[in-house]
Amino acid sequence: MTSRIVPAVLLVLLVVIHAQLWVGRGSLPNVTALQRKLDQQQAANAQARLTNEQLASEVEDLRAGLGMVEERARIELGMVKPNEIFVQVHK
Repeated sequence: MTSRIVPAVLLVLLVVIHAQLWVGRGSLPNVTALQRKLDQQQAANAQARLTNEQLASEVEDLRAGLGMVEERARIELGMVKPNEIFVQVHK
């Protein structure tokens, strides 16, 4: 009788461990779902990083090139300084 208890207990433990592999916290479907979420988040982070780099570049350009801002305002918006006369020559 005792010789059958040990294999039965080991078999039950094997079944429990195997069940955790398929339906537990570290199960294969759970790991696959988490990996999919991780891949999506990494893609979103890469896109956000690219956007942040572009915005940082624009901010740096604006900080360093106030002359560029003034030129853009004059050309695109037709802005003039106080007491300045705007003359436009057509070719």
